Amino acid sequence: MKDELDPKGLIREAYRIDGIGAPECRSIFLDWALGVPLGADPREKVRALLARHAEKAGDHPMTVTLKAALEEGSGPRRRGGRAGRMQA
Repeated sequence: MKDELDPKGLIREAYRIDGIGAPECRSIFLDWALGVPLGADPREKVRALLARHAEKAGDHPMTVTLKAALEEGSGPRRRGGRAGRMQA
């Protein structure tokens, strides 16, 4: 059965790694985020992942990473190339 929230199982596996640290969790999260399909709301997916995992592992570095992704101003900011020069 394919997991729509975590198709590669990256977040699930991060929670299973003993002794994983914040830098590794951020790297895993970035890999997960790059796989979010265009048009999907990544914040909605992060909320669902937190609902799934945080209760059992509230102080886990991945929980901290997922919560940080929901903080105000954590969305994409860079607009490079032509898109960055265009008027909104």
